[in-house]
Amino acid sequence: MTMAGVAFDTVVRGGTVVTAADTFAADIGIREGRIVALGAGLSAGHREVDAHGLLVLPGGIDSHVHIAQPSGEGIVMADDFESATRSALLGGNTTLMPFCLQEKGVGLRAALKAYHALADGNCYTDVSFHLIVSDPTPTVLGQEMPALAEEGYTSIKVFMTYEGLRLRDDEILATLDAARRAKQVVLVHCENEDAIRYLIGRREADGDTAPYHHATSRPVAAEREATHRALSLAEIVDTPVVIVHVSNREAMEEIGRARLRGQKIAGETCPQYLVLTAEDLKSGDFEGAKYVCSPPPRDKASQEACWQGLETGVFDLYSSDHCPFRFDDPAGKKSEKGKASFRWIPNGIPGVGTRLPILYSEGVAKGRIDVNRFVAMTATNHAKLYGLYPRKGTIAIGSDADLALWDPASVRTIRNEDLAHGADYTPYEGMGITGWPVTVLLRGELAVENGRLVTGKGMGTYLGRGRSVLFG
Repeated sequence: MTMAGVAFDTVVRGGTVVTAADTFAADIGIREGRIVALGAGLSAGHREVDAHGLLVLPGGIDSHVHIAQPSGEGIVMADDFESATRSALLGGNTTLMPFCLQEKGVGLRAALKAYHALADGNCYTDVSFHLIVSDPTPTVLGQEMPALAEEGYTSIKVFMTYEGLRLRDDEILATLDAARRAKQVVLVHCENEDAIRYLIGRREADGDTAPYHHATSRPVAAEREATHRALSLAEIVDTPVVIVHVSNREAMEEIGRARLRGQKIAGETCPQYLVLTAEDLKSGDFEGAKYVCSPPPRDKASQEACWQGLETGVFDLYSSDHCPFRFDDPAGKKSEKGKASFRWIPNGIPGVGTRLPILYSEGVAKGRIDVNRFVAMTATNHAKLYGLYPRKGTIAIGSDADLALWDPASVRTIRNEDLAHGADYTPYEGMGITGWPVTVLLRGELAVENGRLVTGKGMGTYLGRGRSVLFG
């Protein structure tokens, strides 16, 4: 016994504990931010959290979010670290992994210094950064990447689309090879930029400038081809990769074929590919701009394919790809250029606070996946793939006491006013949800209680990481 006869700082009592592997009844004893006991009838804690009738899950890890990222002249992202992490926490997440963007002519260390300054002291959740490499100079590849890997920056991202961000194939090869040597896992955004630019030009020449034509200018074939090319380049230099935000069966099949060849790959999908379609981009006069993201939502058949990918293991990760812009704002979706053509509509949608409830409701509550698969897809696999396991992503002795207590019977409707993010809309407005996280602990401290925020910003900390399990 410690602390005047009290064994634990906190005991979460009477809940049903769920991990990626098991479901069992247990109390959870917490001391100094870590889980130190699991069992029935644990002795008292200084704080008691009643979990009877609730599921006790690891806090969610959203490993694909964009926060306070440079977004082009006159365009401002809707969320800073305070608002994004606040919304994430209320949605059952305890760790976010946003992207630190290297702009042309700037080194990775300089980009990190600026990005850390935005995050430090402003986070409600823990955070850890991926590095976007847009300018793979010899210094970046040969000096900065390996040094930063040793300091815990063990993942990078490359783009095959967006002028100013995309890399040529030879640059992708060089970056993949440098990442292999540094043992950094590489996330790849797979779309064929040349095909997309050609199709954008055709649409505009024909006067087809409405938001819907964002989708028609980024067809499945452009994603499928780039996915095949990315996996081929990774095979050439034997580098593990994560294929992010997969939207359709054809790209999924490329992942399956590469796995049969023995490649080390992880696949990711997002809520927009499970519950939205390209038809949403036709909404209203300009309302369709609310759904503009890349890759775009597809059709019902692609939705069903992505659900199958979640059920059968094609996908290891389910992330939000939270990339928020305000709708009714000239610095957001309604920029003057954006109103003139879909080409200029800021590209991305909010979703960090709704990621988990959507998958629980549409997946677990409707019987598509079990709750253990839900935990794997939303927490455990993220921790393993990005070097945070077992500190994060599970409920085990020694792990951080990051816990989300879910009421599986809670019935709610998604409303933007409840999400506490910086955007003025959610693409999921009015969606009925069964199951919601009602109480959240971050490293053993109550952060959300009965649906109310009970902590202030600055509780979150930065996390250095180890190597991905894809490196063995």
